[in-house]
Amino acid sequence: MAKRAGVSLATASRVLNGSTRQVSEELRERVLDTARGLGYLPNASAQALARNSSVLVGLVVHDIADPYFSSIAAGVTRVAEAAGLVVVLGTTGRDPRREVELVNTLRAHRARAVVIAGSRTTDRAASARLAEEIAAFAEQGGRVACVSQAKLGADTVVPANRAGARALARELAALGHRRFAVLGGPPGLLAARDRVAGFKAGLADADVPLPDSHVVASGFTRDGGYAAAGDLLAAGTGATCVFAVNDVMAMGAMAALRERGLRVPEDVSVAGFDDIPTLRDLVPALSTVRLPLEEMGERAAHLVLDGVAGQPRTVKVAGEVVLRASTSSPSGIGLR
Repeated sequence: MAKRAGVSLATASRVLNGSTRQVSEELRERVLDTARGLGYLPNASAQALARNSSVLVGLVVHDIADPYFSSIAAGVTRVAEAAGLVVVLGTTGRDPRREVELVNTLRAHRARAVVIAGSRTTDRAASARLAEEIAAFAEQGGRVACVSQAKLGADTVVPANRAGARALARELAALGHRRFAVLGGPPGLLAARDRVAGFKAGLADADVPLPDSHVVASGFTRDGGYAAAGDLLAAGTGATCVFAVNDVMAMGAMAALRERGLRVPEDVSVAGFDDIPTLRDLVPALSTVRLPLEEMGERAAHLVLDGVAGQPRTVKVAGEVVLRASTSSPSGIGLR
């Protein structure tokens, strides 16, 4: 190729391999035109091996179908692409072993950085294995940031799960509700546990009890919320307000209530957490705690790409209570 373009091997290499050494625009265009004419593509794997890095940024999420994660992914992608990098997505299906496998694979491909989005669990052994893999990735020169709880020894964007749920509980109690039920998600998921604990604390601030029997474990999905709402109806809690620890569960709960002839909020108020983009099409509009999801992804991407080394950093992100049409003062029959 250098011969065809009439340049030195060093000049052709600098153009094709993205060297920081300057090449004149005339020579650069000559090399690129020749490469196009010959159908030449640089060997990205060989480049990564030579540099001990690549243009890849890994993004590991629990479930890309969940708008919470797709919104975070949009923020990560925007920052990475602006830096001339390519985002590679991996989904775990909420399997901690899959997280380790994906980070290991990205390390093998010399990815420049990895963003891991998703709550940690109560499985300490799984967290330890992932922390070890992250440490190995860092020793190789890569950078890792998480969107979750600061449990892995990496830079972390931490959403205010507990504080946001506590503020929401206070607002709902201020509407006059005194009988609540909670769709609590998986008991081993720290984000779900923090949101339940925060909600209980907010009700306690208002001198409102929340019996343990009124907290139902469920999948962290729309179908999980649907099933849990059915369990609450069967239990006959008499709750006039239902809090689901994420929005997709709240959407499933609203569907279950509607099928059983209950109106939201006339009979039962419903609230969620996250403020995912798809809520704009939900009727009635869902009360929730708004997290800046795309901004969280952007912040995580900046953490892994800013070149700042040192002790792990924590970026705390506040939530904002947004009351909409799905909640009102209690006047209906509740869950009976």
